[in-house]
Amino acid sequence: MAGSTSVPLVAAVSNAGGLGTLGVSRIPADQIPKDIGAIRKATKGAFGVNFLLFDAHEPSIDAALNERPPVFSAAWARADQDLRALFGRAHEVGSLVMHMVGTVPEALRAKAAGADVIVAQGTEGGGHVGWMATMAVLPMIVDAVGSTPVIAAGGIADGRGLAAALALGAQGALLGTRFLATKESPLHPNFKQAVVDSDGHDTVLTEIPDIARGNVWPGAMARSRRNAFIERWAGREWELRARQPEALESLQRAAAAGDADNAALLIGQDAGLIHDIPGAGEVVERIVAEAAALLKDRLPKLVGAG
Repeated sequence: MAGSTSVPLVAAVSNAGGLGTLGVSRIPADQIPKDIGAIRKATKGAFGVNFLLFDAHEPSIDAALNERPPVFSAAWARADQDLRALFGRAHEVGSLVMHMVGTVPEALRAKAAGADVIVAQGTEGGGHVGWMATMAVLPMIVDAVGSTPVIAAGGIADGRGLAAALALGAQGALLGTRFLATKESPLHPNFKQAVVDSDGHDTVLTEIPDIARGNVWPGAMARSRRNAFIERWAGREWELRARQPEALESLQRAAAAGDADNAALLIGQDAGLIHDIPGAGEVVERIVAEAAALLKDRLPKLVGAG
């Protein structure tokens, strides 16, 4: 979730029994220790820090590892990056390593590098994703990595999604879009409302946000809300590249103004399951309660009826 996380959001999730995770890839290195310290003051629960490895800088990684976070979370490594060395550094300071992947080969690479937990992400998720849906890629990765715990991501916003992930072999679920529409989310209120208003069908895989921002993302498209910004440049990516500085300036203005039609809003298809803006802790408690009810009540009755 990168810049869409915050200390209050992380603390609220962890205080409710979840694993709040702070996206630190775009936080200045000298700010990272301050944010981690603030999280520790706000919660006694476990938490993580997350890096987009292809865009991570050594001073930022050093700053995070020096604070010995309970979980070092990572995603989107370049093919030439030494994951074993990086994960080894995290283990040396006492951090567990969680790495997100979208394919079986990526999962096997993470396992061989020493990841303690692997996140299997499906294309339904918001932001940068691969091409295979959670329902298929999750059990494939579970089968491939054996005893290494797997967490499901992509398209999960309620207890039904968590229960389904557990049934497919996951040990838990990692949620992004659901936490964008919470009281503690740092998003502009208009963007939170746009998540609530989305029916999930109004998202699209596209390179347009990355082209406008001058990013080159390794092996991924961005799932974004199909708004006026996306429609303006769809099929004209060649022109967008030529006018990238102008487009970036326009995006920045829209983000500052809370203009949901002209900003890049990276949300998942599970936005169609989101209908309110509660506290993040309430989201955790609600999802756990819904999943528990399904696992204890409805599903055993189905088996018994057979």
